[in-house]
Amino acid sequence: MFAHYKYQKLQVGDFAIDNRAGISRTLHRISAIRNRKGTIIGLTCRVGRAISGSADLLRDLVQDGASLLLIGPPGVGKTTIIRDIARMLANDYKKRVMIVDTSNEIGGDGDIPHAGIGCARRMQVPDSDMQHKVLIEAVENHMPQVIVIDEIGTKLEAMAACTIAQRGIQLVATAHGVTIENLIMNPSLEILIGGIQSVTLGDEEANRRGVQKTVLERKGPSTFSCGVEIVSKTELRVHRCLEATVDAVLAGRFPRIEIRKMNSQGLEESSQTFTDISSDKEDLVVTGDLSETSDENSIGNHFPSDLSSKMADDSTEDRDLLHMYVYGEASVIQGLKKLKMDAAVQLTDNISEAGVLFAVLSKLRKNSGIQAAAKSHKIPVYVAKTSSSMQITKALEALKDDYPYGLKNPGSENDMNILEKVDALEEARIAIEQVVIPKEEPVELLPRPTQIISLQTELIEKYQLQSEKIGKGSDVRLRILPFKLVKDEDKSSGEDANANDFENFEPYGANGSPHGVDRLPLLPD
Repeated sequence: MFAHYKYQKLQVGDFAIDNRAGISRTLHRISAIRNRKGTIIGLTCRVGRAISGSADLLRDLVQDGASLLLIGPPGVGKTTIIRDIARMLANDYKKRVMIVDTSNEIGGDGDIPHAGIGCARRMQVPDSDMQHKVLIEAVENHMPQVIVIDEIGTKLEAMAACTIAQRGIQLVATAHGVTIENLIMNPSLEILIGGIQSVTLGDEEANRRGVQKTVLERKGPSTFSCGVEIVSKTELRVHRCLEATVDAVLAGRFPRIEIRKMNSQGLEESSQTFTDISSDKEDLVVTGDLSETSDENSIGNHFPSDLSSKMADDSTEDRDLLHMYVYGEASVIQGLKKLKMDAAVQLTDNISEAGVLFAVLSKLRKNSGIQAAAKSHKIPVYVAKTSSSMQITKALEALKDDYPYGLKNPGSENDMNILEKVDALEEARIAIEQVVIPKEEPVELLPRPTQIISLQTELIEKYQLQSEKIGKGSDVRLRILPFKLVKDEDKSSGEDANANDFENFEPYGANGSPHGVDRLPLLPD
């Protein structure tokens, strides 16, 4: 037993300057954690597997000779797919494939590569800072038809990839990110999608496009012809024309994407195409100008414009379906799926048919035409402060709370919502009649959604009592106070006058609700 342990121990290679080591002819990776003196005090062992067929969803693109850029967060399977693509090109299509293996993740540790790459050859990189030089060396010395690169992360590596693409060599590479927009916002990697530059338009062209005079445009041709966003091990989002996707994102349009999935048996694949959401002026009815949203107004997550009336009209026709116009933010689909709102929200490319508009604050400010159209059609605007997934989710949660009937996937939940309202009102009534009035003690109610808290507030006011909101996020709840409600008519009329004076999109308070209540449900005695 001791001899076997000693034999296995000798298989682990030496730790390189990047604190990584491997086991010869395997795909496993071992990373070291060192203390301040350089002594190894911990290890992270990552098990690598070569899965044949993991790139079958991309076989048509690989066969056509397209240069592919795979994007995804760590651990989603980028290296596994790119390894299978290298095997597919070398074995199935008989091409000369050269892998530039930064940390021996594609071909494994040792001089003999893992069988998972098939007949492809690989060049090891002695130092990650030298990867761009190894890329150029691979082209000049080994006459490859395809070069496979794992983890392009620096500007030098991106420039080397751009040089290789200009020599007519097919490229397959990976980069960290979630969507194409992450690359656009990354100054080190933007050259992979053609680079971004600021362009000043003439008055006539700016009016024709309906944008400001200074806009962002793609600087040159993209290094890669296709982009692939890896959502999961069985789902990919394919951008067949990466240049068109970048142009659409910069113009504030929803890009054309193709979703490819593999079923549980791994035998069938399904695809779905989303059409462009255009911001052309022919889709807009503009009747006025909206001033740019001030920083002061950007504190909230959404800006209302006759929210309750517009959503009430939508709900009369289809209570479980909301038409959403998305302006310049493709990743909202992931947020809808995360919050399980995708079956209750339908994306539309016609702003006049939309019940709500969703946008990123910085992009909305740059397009006064969209702002004017939203105001003209009295469409509520929900705004994410940034394009990060957290801010997008936060804005979608505000939409979910404000919609009168909720935005969960359709089913039997309407009956549950009615029962929840009745239960919440009964809770408030019992607290008032049994504790607050007779004992003159405050009572905290259970956390409820925003629209239900509004119903409870109206019930409390009918008892001529005061209440206050406490808690944050999903823990917002009411506290009923044993104080008589004092109504100041002059003060309320002044507040109404000021409320009617707001310009354009004025945000609600942090816990406000736009919905009024015509009547309360009947409660049992």
